[in-house]
Amino acid sequence: MADFVSSTFSRRRFLRAVAVAVAPVSFLARVRATLGGEIERVELEPTPAAGEELKLTPEETTGPFFQPNSPLKNNFCEPGVNGAPINVTGFVLDRRGKSVPGVLLDFWHADGNGEYDFHGFRCRGHQSSDSNGRYTLKTVLPGLYPGRTRHYHVRLQAANGPILTTQLYFPGEERNDKDSLFRADLLVKLREIKEERIANFNFVLAG
Repeated sequence: MADFVSSTFSRRRFLRAVAVAVAPVSFLARVRATLGGEIERVELEPTPAAGEELKLTPEETTGPFFQPNSPLKNNFCEPGVNGAPINVTGFVLDRRGKSVPGVLLDFWHADGNGEYDFHGFRCRGHQSSDSNGRYTLKTVLPGLYPGRTRHYHVRLQAANGPILTTQLYFPGEERNDKDSLFRADLLVKLREIKEERIANFNFVLAG
């Protein structure tokens, strides 16, 4: 029996090693870049089976707090911004799971006190996905305000593509079930790595 368990365990380790060895180097590099090298703690989305396509990221209302012409920036942790720090990161993909570079992502959200900046651009800014389709935003956890659960707003647009406006939500929030706009398929994945809070979400665009 002991020999059987040992053999099974060794076989599993061997198969896992083979799976990692044959994984595309560029993909593993992207995972390491996103999570600072902590591959063991990654929860990867399953690769679509042949002929299947990823589900498109659903659209949400823009809301009354959007302001055009936000500055180019991916760091909202500026003087005067209150809230617990968090890094939001992920990839922009097409329906086949291929990364899409050069996508415009415009983020805005309430600060840690649940307040939006209507006179400036605190917690507002845009960026573009990099050559690997990756985006990253250094910001704070948004505070709560009447009628809404905790959320981020984002507008995405690939070159010559349509605009997708959506929102990102947080797991385990008491207000999720009471918010009429909440969608479970827009939940970020939260984890802590080396005392750093990370939220991960991959957007899927048409085209």
